[in-house]
Amino acid sequence: MAIEIGDEAPDFELPDQHGTPVKLSSFRGAKNVVLVFYPLAFSPVCSGELCALREDFPEVSSDDVELITVSVDSFFTHRAWADAENFQFSLLADFWPHGAVAKQYGVFDEGKGLAIRGTFIIESSSFGGFRTEGNRSYRRVYGCYCASARAGDSGGLRRRSAKGNTPKGGTK
Repeated sequence: MAIEIGDEAPDFELPDQHGTPVKLSSFRGAKNVVLVFYPLAFSPVCSGELCALREDFPEVSSDDVELITVSVDSFFTHRAWADAENFQFSLLADFWPHGAVAKQYGVFDEGKGLAIRGTFIIESSSFGGFRTEGNRSYRRVYGCYCASARAGDSGGLRRRSAKGNTPKGGTK
């Protein structure tokens, strides 16, 4: 079941790349959360996308924004990937029950057994936010999320489509 704009973000607890449990509700009242679902670690598109977050998303190191990424990979896979790419943000393993959190957020592809691209900005005060959905074949462009994440402004809780976010000739 997909969440809709204005719904409270479903709480969850998943292990990060170090095996440490991360609970979404622990950020309530403290930080805005940028929650990014992606298909698979080490894939070319996902690698490009998370490297872009590392390099082009200055909010990743701010005191009032928490970047959380989620895929169905194991935390062992995430640890190897984080070490290889120097990712300092959380990579959470929605490994077992397989894709349960992605299903809660409506971004799980049952046929392929993995998350599709989905981004949710969750405001610390209301724990509501906006959602984007993307094409599995194209990397998202994160510039449009930066100001919203920093300000805790969900833009009126609008739904945005990430289709076409990659410019012509952009990374596939």
